[in-house]
Amino acid sequence: MSNMIKEITEKITERLPEKVKLAKVEFEGPEVVIYTKNPEIIKDNGNIIRELAKDTRKRIIIRSDKSVLTPPTETIEKIEEIVPSDAEITDISFDDVTCEVIIESKKPGLVIGKYGTTSREIVKQTGWAPKILRTPPINSETIRKIRLSLRKNSKERKKFLQKLGKRIHREALFDNDWVRLTSLGGFREVGRSCLFLQTPNSKVLLDCGVNVAGVDDKTAFPFLNVPEFNLNDLDAVILTHAHLDHSGFIPYLYHYGYEGPVYCTTPTRDVTTLLQQDHLDISHREDKPLPFNIKDVKEALNKTITLDYGEVTDISPDIRLTLHNAGHIVGSAMAHLHIGDGKHNFVYTGDFKNEKSRLLEPSVSRFPRIESMVMESTYGGHEDVTPTRNTAEKELIKSIYSTLNGGGKVLIPVFAVGRAQEIMIVLEEYINHGILKDVPVYIDGMIWEATAIHTAHPEFLSKDLRDQIFHIGKNPFTSEVFKKVTNNEQRQRLIDSKEPCIILSTSGMLTGGNSVEYFKNLCEDSNNSIIFVGYQSEGSLGRRIQKGFDEIPLETNGVTELYNVNLKVVTVDGFGGHSDRKQLMEYVRKLSPKPDKILVCHGDAYKALDLASSIYRSYKIETKTPMNLETTRLQ
Repeated sequence: MSNMIKEITEKITERLPEKVKLAKVEFEGPEVVIYTKNPEIIKDNGNIIRELAKDTRKRIIIRSDKSVLTPPTETIEKIEEIVPSDAEITDISFDDVTCEVIIESKKPGLVIGKYGTTSREIVKQTGWAPKILRTPPINSETIRKIRLSLRKNSKERKKFLQKLGKRIHREALFDNDWVRLTSLGGFREVGRSCLFLQTPNSKVLLDCGVNVAGVDDKTAFPFLNVPEFNLNDLDAVILTHAHLDHSGFIPYLYHYGYEGPVYCTTPTRDVTTLLQQDHLDISHREDKPLPFNIKDVKEALNKTITLDYGEVTDISPDIRLTLHNAGHIVGSAMAHLHIGDGKHNFVYTGDFKNEKSRLLEPSVSRFPRIESMVMESTYGGHEDVTPTRNTAEKELIKSIYSTLNGGGKVLIPVFAVGRAQEIMIVLEEYINHGILKDVPVYIDGMIWEATAIHTAHPEFLSKDLRDQIFHIGKNPFTSEVFKKVTNNEQRQRLIDSKEPCIILSTSGMLTGGNSVEYFKNLCEDSNNSIIFVGYQSEGSLGRRIQKGFDEIPLETNGVTELYNVNLKVVTVDGFGGHSDRKQLMEYVRKLSPKPDKILVCHGDAYKALDLASSIYRSYKIETKTPMNLETTRLQ
């Protein structure tokens, strides 16, 4: 037993009532787990856990010793007696490695009960610690597989967490008198975001993405071949959000021997798994193999530790991590690192949106302390000012209204995560209020699965949306307006139909996917329209359509055909998940407290430089725009 666990055990023993029978105390990852033969005594007194957490400055988990667990069959009967039927439990399973009963329910709040009374009663009567999960209102194959994988690999995961716990809580050998940050990707460019932070005692990677537009390994992947980077020395990977330019290269780390954790929110874990698997599928179809495989994606999943916003956790001997809402996509986070017992505080914004949307709350701008920050500059150029969300909505509805009233079909190519759900909420409201015709909205491609993941995590959505779901009982994503398209026969039927409709399909830039097939079938009819609500990169089919090409050659079954572009082409800005120039400057203005230094990343070189100089001129904060492979001393 390590000295630290001995000290913690002594503190716990002093605090606990004498009648509590302590079985063992151990580290499992960043948490201290107390196994006891009568957990109900501790569970009934929440103050004990709070005081222990305060004393030890650790996250405390209470579990029963195996010897006092009620048999599973009897436990299920007791749970069905204790939990009201309105909770709509869909599944009960047992993890005898962690002594947890996993309860999946459509209304998990009723399983928890007011102030946790119902879940505590389950512990009292069965000994099992309830792990309560939401059953997605829309069935999600991704979430089903993730939960199954975590249950199946519970024994290996516990061993991993025990080993990790020893690493996190090892003694810090050196004074924390410096912090260095090396830019391994995503600086003066967009794509392959990767930051390497070092202290005398720790090494942490923040994001590890790919540039999907990269033409070779040197432009597609981060610079992990720098001499100071060694996978065996890496303490943790922090993932801010699921987009591939931030998450896409994480499986590579596991392929080449990384054995540590990834920290992120639960929605980020789920969406990342979906996108990484899709990335592999596309690479196989296009015969462009990636330097990792599906086993590495699963390994990353099983070694991911999820955190809620505001939850403080140790990730190394001298670094504590807290994730805060970034407002970019569901589960996106800003990472706050408390280094060296407060000697230095660092914030990495990742991608963020400093504006409330229908889907998400705006990014957090208040932190306990900040000495240095790395912030994005995707739309940091002085010309990057977009319409407000309200203006964008009106423009979108006006264009759709015109096409539907003319008897045409509307094609909206969208990115599966974030943009699609935002548009779905808008369409559902305007159709239900009778402003738009009550026409079917067809959902094709990965959008449906991504939306299902959103429905599993309503606590990460906007307050307005949460109120609508929890208090009014109305979930816009489950509206009958939306029709799922799953096969070519359905696609052909809706294309052949003379009735007006709206089609949301991936990919957002028409670089592949079913949106291209819809375009081929709709483009020659002037009654139809295509509406772009997202960025179209140079060279993409979407950009060529935006530029007004009258004829476009496209391949069908190996034969190139020329398509006349007669449909109406509309671009609606303002639905993006990034802050524009005005919002970026406003974000720095309201930052509290102000950092001493801001490093600018994730933007074309001239935009990053433009934003950095404007921040310095306006707020007199030291700014820097490092190049890839540059190291900056933060402290």
